[in-house]
Amino acid sequence: MISIGQTFPAFSVKATVSTDKNKAFQTITESDFAGKWKLYFFWPKDFTFVCPTEIAGFGKLNREFADRDTQILGASTDSEFVHLAWRNNHADLKDLPFPMLADVKRELSTALGILDPAEGVAQRATFLVDPDNVVRFAYVTDLSVGRNPQEVLRVLDALQTDELCPCNWQKGEDTLNV
Repeated sequence: MISIGQTFPAFSVKATVSTDKNKAFQTITESDFAGKWKLYFFWPKDFTFVCPTEIAGFGKLNREFADRDTQILGASTDSEFVHLAWRNNHADLKDLPFPMLADVKRELSTALGILDPAEGVAQRATFLVDPDNVVRFAYVTDLSVGRNPQEVLRVLDALQTDELCPCNWQKGEDTLNV
C-alpha cells in the first residue's frame, strides 16, 4: 500500500458529481484540485450497508473540510452509472457535496495498493494528501468496519498545524514544545 511521504498516483476517472442527469458526470484527475488538501476515501461496493453511513458522515462534515481548504473525493470500483443510481435511490446520498469517483478499471485502487485480493474491490481506505500531492495520512479498515469521519478531520487539523500534536489532540489545544 502507498504510504506516508509518497506521491499520490496520477489518475483520470469518471465521477458522479450530481443527480441531475444532464450534469451528472465529469472526468476528474489528480490535478483538478491543485493547491488544496485532498481527502480520498474508498469503499468496497455501492448498494451495501456500512458504506452509505460513512459516505453520509463525510458529507455532513464537507463544510468543515472545505473550511480547511480540503476537497473530499469518495471512490469505489463501481461505475459512475451505479453511483448515480445509488445516489438517486438512497436518501442520505442524494445531496452529496463531493464527487464519487468510479475506479472501474481498478487502476487507482491497484496503484494505491488497496485492491482487495479476495473480493476484487477497493478496501475501506482513507488518504489525506497535502497540496503538493504527498500522502500525509493513510489507513485501512476491514471491509466490515466503518470509519470515523470526525477522526479524519481531527488528523487533518493536526497535520495542518505543522507542529507536534499529542495523543487525542483537538484543534485549538496547545501543541507540544520540545
